[in-house]
Amino acid sequence: MAKKTQEKKYCISVCGGTGCHAYNCEKVSEAFVTEIKRKKAESKIENKTTGCHGFCERGTIVVIYPERIFYQRVKPSDAAEIVDGLLNGREIIDRLLYVDPETNQKIVHVGDIPFYKKQHRLILGNNGRIDPTEIEDYVALDGYKALKTVLRNKKPEQVIEEIKKSGLRGRGGAGFLTGLKWEICRQSAGSQKYVVCNADEGDPGAYMDRSVLEGNPHSVLEGMIIGAYAIGANEGIIYVRTEYPLAIKNLDIAIEQAEQRDYLGKNILDSGFDFSVRICQGAGAFVCGEETALITSIEGERSPEPRIRPPYPTEFGLWGKPTNNNNVETWANVPLIIRKGADWYAMIGTEKSKGTKIFSLVGKVNNTGLVEVPMGISLREIIFDIGGGIPHGKKFKAVQTGGPSGGCIPSSLLDLPVDFEKLTDVGSMMGSGGMVVMDEDTCMVDVAKYFLNFLKDESCGKCVSCREGTEQMYEIVKRITEGQGKEEDIALLENLGEVVKTASMCGLGQTAANPVLSTIRYFRDEYKAHIQEKRCPALVCKKLISYVIEPELCGGCTVCAKSCPNEAIIGEPKKVHKIDQKKCIKCGICITSCPPKFKAIKKVSPVVT
Repeated sequence: MAKKTQEKKYCISVCGGTGCHAYNCEKVSEAFVTEIKRKKAESKIENKTTGCHGFCERGTIVVIYPERIFYQRVKPSDAAEIVDGLLNGREIIDRLLYVDPETNQKIVHVGDIPFYKKQHRLILGNNGRIDPTEIEDYVALDGYKALKTVLRNKKPEQVIEEIKKSGLRGRGGAGFLTGLKWEICRQSAGSQKYVVCNADEGDPGAYMDRSVLEGNPHSVLEGMIIGAYAIGANEGIIYVRTEYPLAIKNLDIAIEQAEQRDYLGKNILDSGFDFSVRICQGAGAFVCGEETALITSIEGERSPEPRIRPPYPTEFGLWGKPTNNNNVETWANVPLIIRKGADWYAMIGTEKSKGTKIFSLVGKVNNTGLVEVPMGISLREIIFDIGGGIPHGKKFKAVQTGGPSGGCIPSSLLDLPVDFEKLTDVGSMMGSGGMVVMDEDTCMVDVAKYFLNFLKDESCGKCVSCREGTEQMYEIVKRITEGQGKEEDIALLENLGEVVKTASMCGLGQTAANPVLSTIRYFRDEYKAHIQEKRCPALVCKKLISYVIEPELCGGCTVCAKSCPNEAIIGEPKKVHKIDQKKCIKCGICITSCPPKFKAIKKVSPVVT
């Protein structure tokens, strides 16, 4: 823990990430403060509200340091018992411990929990130990030590060589070598240069960058300052979505504190180097995750769109000046590499993909949350060992990596190592780190439709191929899910997808066809079932399913009839009921309302008339 924490016997670390806010973590933290004060235990116990601990499924999370005791689903009413236990030597509260579903054993320490065991938390590791609004916490854990080393002992060229030697690649999705990008920007003509932190995290279900900014903003600032020194830039901009209020708040505080401590501003640490940082709030356009669209947004364009390249931003970026744009996670890696060395960093990961990667593990998986793993780990290890497998004993069907324009990877590839090249080879991509798990009840044609609907709306419209191509692909897939598909539609989607990939200018259009192409590649039978048999195997597509009541199971309780919003269920009490298919809107309320002792209502396909 931080030095000021070490003076006390215990530190109660309460997760204050966005996920735990949904579990009233603020009230939990307030309850600890109140209880510590009531017991007059301020000299023995410190309460700290920190960033995201990662295991969002189990919030509110509380960790007791230095023993690293892990409590899950903590409520304000638990505060008194926990504080009393610490003061009286009864440290462990059994009912708040995590129970391993495999062994049914209660686990005391955070490092022994399966969710954390296979992780390598280089970036997220300090999230549970730092109050993001207190710079002293970051400094106490060697924060800004790398910056001091660089400004006092290294020339800009030496810093760039160290980053190149580490093998660090951009974590925003493209995976371009970070050190090489810095070198190109430094060598670009002009005395005015910029560094930009891309925090425009627009993937549905993704919150990796958000959590780093919320929980450890100084790690990003330190990385940006080091990068600016290496490149020769004096101004930095953090582009963050307006809908990330906690990240913006903590960044504002961190910038002000860094300025007060002489880590930002004029003549930083008497080095002669000047650097300032400001925040630019984005309006939430998905395309602004693409660096040239982001640049036009910073410049004030109301309808940002990608620029034709070359020239690249490292040569001609913000206001025509050389601009280096890196993702949040990329910047946060920089202080670690400088402090521990490029050789140390290069030992983690694979031959071409070094270090760790943070993933937002969501969907049909038991342990949802943020996971940080070494490059090269298999999908199976992430989903089953860390993620705890699929809920309710369902079968794993697919996982989509890389956000809405990523590909869907089937169960036959579960042992695929996760790195930039391997994911691209199978029709997906690393992206910024979204990972959506799907089970046997997922219709892959419907999944393609869902992401196409998102992508067509988020296209800036500049490229005809992207603007019109995504719209046409969506309409074709939509027809297929409604039972109106044609035999030639699959080939048409494949051809159209290749055109969109080839002819589009930016990363959005170039990857927009991935959801369709990957689902056709691995789940072609599902497309054929929809087209040839007018059947949805997963019983998802409404136009291809019906709800029916099985006569031998129906108890005539009338619950379903009373629950139906469209009065589509008919029948007298204690007699078998029927569903009027013409009135049924397929909302599914009847299934959820049917008493467990009957379970008489089923979904069937093809359509029953």
